[in-house]
Amino acid sequence: MKTIKDFDVNNKRVLVRVGFNVPLNEQGGILDNFRLEKSLPTIKYLIEKGAKVVLISHLGRPETRDNKYSLKFIALRLSELLNRPVKFLDDCVGEKVEQEIANMKQGDVILLENLRFYKEETENNLEFAEKLAKLGDIFVQDAFSVCHREHSSIIGIPKFLPSGIGLLAEQEIKILKELRETPQKPLKVLIGGVKAKTKIKALDKISEIADEILIGHLIQQEIKEQDFEIKNSQKIVEPVDSLRLDDKDLDIGPKTIDLFEQKIFTAKTIFWNGPLGLTDDKRFIQGSLAIAKAIIASGAYSIVGGGDTVLFLGKQGLRDKFNFVSTGGGAMLLFLCGKPLPGIEAIK
Repeated sequence: MKTIKDFDVNNKRVLVRVGFNVPLNEQGGILDNFRLEKSLPTIKYLIEKGAKVVLISHLGRPETRDNKYSLKFIALRLSELLNRPVKFLDDCVGEKVEQEIANMKQGDVILLENLRFYKEETENNLEFAEKLAKLGDIFVQDAFSVCHREHSSIIGIPKFLPSGIGLLAEQEIKILKELRETPQKPLKVLIGGVKAKTKIKALDKISEIADEILIGHLIQQEIKEQDFEIKNSQKIVEPVDSLRLDDKDLDIGPKTIDLFEQKIFTAKTIFWNGPLGLTDDKRFIQGSLAIAKAIIASGAYSIVGGGDTVLFLGKQGLRDKFNFVSTGGGAMLLFLCGKPLPGIEAIK
């Protein structure tokens, strides 16, 4: 599979699929720069090599054009992070966009409007992919976080342009492949958060490589309610108490924290996806906070991923204490399960 470094990008229009789906507040303000910061090495590399950089991304799940989900706010923040102008265009296809890109100089950076303002993006419409491909000479896939999606900008564009992966996608694949195939043992896995159904499917595969899997209340509840049969179920460590409100388990309790800490301190490698409580509410962050601090104190090689977990750790000022923080959630779990990711397969 080709990477960005296999291409001569000098004076070329390089179309880069980035993962700028950042968390927003109610007013549409950016809550966390994490995904923008992770894209900087690829963008800076292209600027230094004299490319004309055209960035494409989605933001949220708008059903139509919605100013809250416009990438113009992202362009402003990206300009600050790069310390250079990032020109924003209020569309992602069409003559106006093509003309602006034709006028670019080496080292210029343009960010196009939200791809999902067009329903053709999520429909994987090939005509839409071809229109996007007209904007570049080379395509770079750097949005590992959406590589599990079969969308036009992910699997369509590579049909029309020479393609490779960016520095971030390359790093994600390398580190997660090592975790999947050659982790230092014992490997302890923590799975919490929501989207329990998706994660239960991943548990079987992860149980083949993990020594123990520590799960949150939602996962525990779903396993019992749906009567799921988990392979290697002897490796599952369930919570033993909780903080409850309105008959709901909203955080792990002190006994579970103690149990999980004991397991964590015997690990050489730790993988964590999904908070262990309702971290939007300060009353229910103590479990996740204690577990985060235990992982850091354990000295084990630590990998964390999933939007809610990453945002929580950022708010607590703990994110940079982990060895690797993935931009992926669903993509990361599927990759660890050995499932082919459509966005990566399209580049191959």
